[in-house]
Amino acid sequence: MTEPILEMKNVVKYYGDTAVLNGISFSVFRGETKIIIGASGSGKSTILKLIMGLDKPDAGRIFVEGEDITKFSERQLVSVRQKIGMVFQESALFDSLSVRENVAYRLYELGVDEDEIDAKVRQSLGFVGLEEAIDKMPAELSGGMKRRVALARALIGEPEIMLYDEPTAGLDPVTSKKINELIITLRDIKSVTGVFVTHRMRDAFTLATEYATNGGRKISFHTEDNFLCIANTRFLMLRDGAIIFEGPDEVLRRSKDEYIKRFLA
Repeated sequence: MTEPILEMKNVVKYYGDTAVLNGISFSVFRGETKIIIGASGSGKSTILKLIMGLDKPDAGRIFVEGEDITKFSERQLVSVRQKIGMVFQESALFDSLSVRENVAYRLYELGVDEDEIDAKVRQSLGFVGLEEAIDKMPAELSGGMKRRVALARALIGEPEIMLYDEPTAGLDPVTSKKINELIITLRDIKSVTGVFVTHRMRDAFTLATEYATNGGRKISFHTEDNFLCIANTRFLMLRDGAIIFEGPDEVLRRSKDEYIKRFLA
């Protein structure tokens, strides 16, 4: 059987006396996107922080590519984080750095050659459609542009895994569609594994029912045939730090659970 690229086993996380995660276990396989939904405070974003090593669980184990990273030091986590890109909810750009410097930040830390940095920055910005903004400052960008720059920055190291923390929060429907299509492209054309945290069910169902195909020069998006999305996209729903649903879109929509029905309404 194929080994998961990400795995949590019986993970518990407390903040004070509150169990934000209460013994959760799940796996994400290579090329799959796991959409994590749930009410505010249910533990969605905490899962991403634990995967990145930004916080430690109080119990349980976390695996990345089969390696137990639960007790890794900051030094040991460097190599793990090179495999992972993360888009934070509020973009988290450095206000004093240009778009180019923001996107290149990780490469500067790794001591990459300047010419290689320039090529990679332009490639990453080109993917999100913002190469012309390379010399702008964050204050000159719209909210949607900032989110796309954050995505470009997360992609600069060509990660195998992408973590998205409410990537469309606060954005208008047109801009949200652009962000979702970039994420779908990464999943379907580049086979990047993803964990997508959101409270916006419209965006969640878009990821579950749209897929991208590459016709050569142009990437096209489709909704008339869902089988590709069903094969590589799964939902995980949290309530009070526990998993109450895990499975595909069509099963979630047909759930008889009253809490799930109210949440989706």
